[in-house]
Amino acid sequence: MTETATIETSAANRAGLAALALAILLASVGVSIATIALPVLALEFSAPMHQVQWVILAYLLALTATVVIGGRMGDLFGKRTVFLAGLALFAAASALSTLAPSLGALIAARALQGIGGAILMALPMAIARETVGPHLMGTAMGVLGTMSAIGTALGPSLAGFLIDWSGWRLAFAVLTFAGLAALAFAAFAVPADRKSETASLAHVDMPGAAVLALVLVAFSLAMTGGEEGFATAHLAMLVLALAGSAVFVQVERRTPVPLVQLAALRDAGMACGLAVNLIVATVMMATLVVGPFFLTLGLGLDAVQAGLVLSVGPAVSALSGIPAGRITDRLGTARVVRIGLMQTFAGLVCLAVLPHIFGVAGYVMSLVLLTPGFQLFLAANNTELMLTARQDQRGMISGLLGLSRNLGFMTGASVMTAVFTAGLGTRQIVDAGADTVGDAFSITFLAAAAVIAGALIVLVLSDWRRV
Repeated sequence: MTETATIETSAANRAGLAALALAILLASVGVSIATIALPVLALEFSAPMHQVQWVILAYLLALTATVVIGGRMGDLFGKRTVFLAGLALFAAASALSTLAPSLGALIAARALQGIGGAILMALPMAIARETVGPHLMGTAMGVLGTMSAIGTALGPSLAGFLIDWSGWRLAFAVLTFAGLAALAFAAFAVPADRKSETASLAHVDMPGAAVLALVLVAFSLAMTGGEEGFATAHLAMLVLALAGSAVFVQVERRTPVPLVQLAALRDAGMACGLAVNLIVATVMMATLVVGPFFLTLGLGLDAVQAGLVLSVGPAVSALSGIPAGRITDRLGTARVVRIGLMQTFAGLVCLAVLPHIFGVAGYVMSLVLLTPGFQLFLAANNTELMLTARQDQRGMISGLLGLSRNLGFMTGASVMTAVFTAGLGTRQIVDAGADTVGDAFSITFLAAAAVIAGALIVLVLSDWRRV
């Protein structure tokens, strides 16, 4: 009797985790699937690229602005209920994208899709904590990290095939049917959970949600970059984001049921984990924004060859996610966080040095070392924070993890590009020679390695203070 119950519970856990992984896959594909469609959209809607790029930016901005709100709604109204609502919204918005009669309608539909994607990013980690139990939490985080990497890598190639076959609308149609299938599966597989007995719409911190959304949109616009001459506008957005953050803290202090429970962020381990998560995401973004310039202008690869080299990172990430989770379960979160950071540091140093010695082979070897380190950190850090969080805070903490990662990616796209540009010493990269590009590339990744070393030191000092 006991053995049968154990087997049934294990099967239910696997089904629930599969549903959560599928949701993460959909949200990740949603980020990247439109990238390859931008030239086609520009032709169909006769629009310039600075307008068409909002098909991507609308999704990212909506996701970033609402990911914490989505997690907190799960704490209040039940994680399963909000998770299913997120899947339904994602599928509906994908259908609206498929049928969009104009570029403006497509951008609006993508913003709605981003809100659904925020819920799919925010809640799976929190639900996994209650589905698989603490002893397999690392493995669950590894599975979710793997699916995120697969989704990011799959989006452009899947969209390219579908667009070539039947046009850009088919890409969003596939997302629609995939979202409906995921909704049906999740309704069956994801177990019910407890919700706050006193929760109602009146308890939703709407002022805090509005201020936080405005802060995150302002920060996102500040980090997006832009054409020369808009530096003042971006600085103004950054100042607005900082001022809005101060207002948000005051609003949360005075709200009976706050969107973000500030007391949780006073815990040194929680605050440190979120901060280092942002830092690591910032650094990892350099491989995507700086790498292509070095591969093409520094090593002389064509676009196809550079794309193949860049695909090594997502491929290794997908392969190393589940092993990283199992290592976390075996060795413990604190140890694996530090191992992951040390391996990330070593990979960044190798990336700054080895391509100058071994060319493309050195670049690939460095990625093979760097990417598993990132996955080790991600699995262990996510596991540690989710195990530490109280049951009524898990949705919020899961949302904050997603938020810190997204903010890190946006910050990395801006800051790491600025470091690379400063290393070039010229305003136009086309004027720089291969050696200059290579030197700037090395400077960028040595700076990234120094940042990771600093984060590791902070973690060690934090441990000493707690002892």
